[in-house]
Amino acid sequence: MTSSDEMVQKVNFSTPRDFATTFRSDLKETFFPDDPFRQFKNEPPLRRTHKAIQYFVPIFEWLPKYTFHLFRYDFLAGITIASLAIPQGISYAKLAEVPPIIGLYSSFVPPFIYAVFGSSKYLAVGTVAASSLLIASTIREKVSPKDDPTLYLHLVFTATFFTGIFQTALGFLRLGILVDFLSHSTITGFMGGTATIICLQQLKGIFGLTHFTTKTDVVSVMRAIFSHRSEWRWESALVGVCFLAFLLFTRFLRKRNPKLFWVSAVAPMVTVIIGCTFAYFAHAEKHGIQIVGHLKKGLNPLSIKDLNFDPNYLSVAVKAGIITGILALAEGIAIGRSFALMKNDQIDGNKEMIAFGLMNIVGSFTSCYLTTGPFSKSAVNFNAGCRTAMSNIVMALCMMLTLLFLAPLFSYTPLVALSAIIMSAMLGLIDYEEAYRLFKVDKFDFCICMAAFLGVAFISMDIGLMLSVGMSIVRALLYVARPATCKLGNIPNSTLYRDVEQYPSSMEVHGILILQLGSPIYFANCTYIKERILRWIREEQAITDSKGNEVEHLLLDLSGVTCIDMTGIETLLEIRRTMEPRGIKVGIINPRREVMEKLIVSNFIEKIGKESVFLSVEEAIETCQFSLDVSKSKNELSSVNSSVTSEGA
Repeated sequence: MTSSDEMVQKVNFSTPRDFATTFRSDLKETFFPDDPFRQFKNEPPLRRTHKAIQYFVPIFEWLPKYTFHLFRYDFLAGITIASLAIPQGISYAKLAEVPPIIGLYSSFVPPFIYAVFGSSKYLAVGTVAASSLLIASTIREKVSPKDDPTLYLHLVFTATFFTGIFQTALGFLRLGILVDFLSHSTITGFMGGTATIICLQQLKGIFGLTHFTTKTDVVSVMRAIFSHRSEWRWESALVGVCFLAFLLFTRFLRKRNPKLFWVSAVAPMVTVIIGCTFAYFAHAEKHGIQIVGHLKKGLNPLSIKDLNFDPNYLSVAVKAGIITGILALAEGIAIGRSFALMKNDQIDGNKEMIAFGLMNIVGSFTSCYLTTGPFSKSAVNFNAGCRTAMSNIVMALCMMLTLLFLAPLFSYTPLVALSAIIMSAMLGLIDYEEAYRLFKVDKFDFCICMAAFLGVAFISMDIGLMLSVGMSIVRALLYVARPATCKLGNIPNSTLYRDVEQYPSSMEVHGILILQLGSPIYFANCTYIKERILRWIREEQAITDSKGNEVEHLLLDLSGVTCIDMTGIETLLEIRRTMEPRGIKVGIINPRREVMEKLIVSNFIEKIGKESVFLSVEEAIETCQFSLDVSKSKNELSSVNSSVTSEGA
């Protein structure tokens, strides 16, 4: 071996950083973990300004490189999603209990805004069923859409405005961490529960009912359906079943042959066209089949003057805006990331928040209600071969032509056709396979999912969401309060030390107890960590009594401890004081930089001695074994001396 191979690495006890440096570092890791401004470093001012504009307004990054070859794909994708946006816009406006034309308006202006500020190539902008129903159920608590439709519509615009403000603020303040509290399990359960109640509510349109409940829970909806059996119209039910069967058949074709995705994509538009034709020539209204009614030509009128900040209604508008805003963000960002991963692309969550926020702010000024990135439309956009956000611009231009020239043609759309379109879309959101997978993989995740599903289905949407989020937070707190600890042993014929329960063949080191702590040491878990370590000691002492191998060294591997507070430091000192009367020496292994700095400043290192801090488990074991050998030699020498003395006597 060369001398360089024998070089011994020492633990770094360098002087701790000052407060300003650590605060700046923590701030960066909290709000800028992706280091978004790295591209601006070492650039001349003009180049830096150019890159800053491209960063904050992504269209300036991809538009200069845009080609006709890319446009061909985006043009086809844009036309395809426009054919889906028209029936979905009218259908989801019905869910939100706003005029159908508002749904068409909402697919015109927001896509333009997203194309400018959005970072996803594949996301298609539009209204979504869950947010439509949630915003309606929230505002309906204060104002009835039937008794005062004008005030109700103005509050919907106001809620959309607050959604935009909230989303934009989250993006600028880099607070995307708040959206992370909506876990995958929560979203799965919430979407499933929402889809269930939306499907049941569409039975009103399927049966042609004129009276219905304003509540959203399953019990109230089913009671309303069966208590108005006298209003059931077999003609409406027959037409609805035919439309629904057609739509489900196209979805079946898409699953059997993914290349036929366009069949499922245009099916809602075909349903609307057939429905309009049928309603016009068969005079459907005379047979109890209700139609949408008049849709006026023209582009979005300004609605900025309609925003209502009356203190009597402000709280409900803010509540609706924030709740739906969080849900829309979580859904939109999750969908955008999913499609980006399929193409090995990246999207910036904070830029997406800003884009969603700006399009909802502008939308609230132009007679639009809440929009985000719906899964169905984005999936069609992706499968249609879109290459950039230009597909949203193409869709918006198609919607503009529709509003200018074709809107009145959709006046004869049967409500039963819209109900069938909504039901077919919602059935795809009830993900039984994912719920079963959660049950197999993680029972607590399954419980979180079911809390959202059952809460939404049987109580209300906001209660179901809060129940599920609450359980997720409780779980996170349990992880903090009850961190993972394990005893390490040596893997035979190696220098690796691993959990003895995970690797039963690993060998424990005689006289040395090695424990690995795998989480931050906070006031919330200090008592548990101390009690758990003492329990390990008691268990080792029980083994000692039977085998005779006394524990003389306790080694705490802190490589997984990301940070520590003063209560945690005091706990480590208490553990050391507890071990001293038992003749057990305490050492720590590989504390991270942040932890080491606090241990130095608090004089913990001075109290236990630098010789008790080790760089690796192997180094700690060697030192402790040397100490054990020296102690053993002294004991043997003392024993020999005492025997010689007794013989001489």
